[in-house]
Amino acid sequence: MKALFLLSLSLLAVVSSAQDFDFFYFVQQWPGSYCDTKRSCCYPVTGKPDPIFTIHGLWPNYNDGSYPSNCDRQNDFDAREIEDLEKTMQKYWPTLACPSSDGLKFWGHEWDKHGTCAESQLDQHSYFLSALNLYKKANILKSLQDAGIEPDDRYYSVESIKQAIKRGVGFTPGLECNKDESGNQQISEVYLCVDTSGQEFIECPTFPRISCRKEVQFPSF
Repeated sequence: MKALFLLSLSLLAVVSSAQDFDFFYFVQQWPGSYCDTKRSCCYPVTGKPDPIFTIHGLWPNYNDGSYPSNCDRQNDFDAREIEDLEKTMQKYWPTLACPSSDGLKFWGHEWDKHGTCAESQLDQHSYFLSALNLYKKANILKSLQDAGIEPDDRYYSVESIKQAIKRGVGFTPGLECNKDESGNQQISEVYLCVDTSGQEFIECPTFPRISCRKEVQFPSF
């Protein structure tokens, strides 16, 4: 009886971890900033990505800023589940990690670490499709360019970047910055928040800690 009770608790913990989150972060990254670091980058086997913001991930999160991860080790990434999405993902969700690859390892990491924590809402195919659909709704580069902010190696105020994205997308973004080899800060990632269905943008309950100064570079790619 005790063993059965412990097993029941264990199963309950797995189910709860997969269901218990408050919202998603939908994260896009600028490839010019990813590559312009000491770490550098490797283009995917399909070639150099287009000079656009690309998807980093769709991450379940808690309102207090913490997040669940690796919620179901019995539901590993299966590339067959996204065969119909693969060409689109290669364009809008490319890997830049070294060595050069086809993206499957990157997408597998995103599902195993983050997607499994939302499997009560989205299966593998729906998880990746939801991210692609959100991407269509949030054209970050166009929002910035409409405000005169271009990837031209110039410096722009963080506030002007955030306001441009809010005007274009309709919701306040969070920003993440990194440093190039010379130590210059540059815009790296844009965070938008999404409801637990993975379908609609919402105002963020909380943002990750901002690592950006008042002005940051928008590097070319």
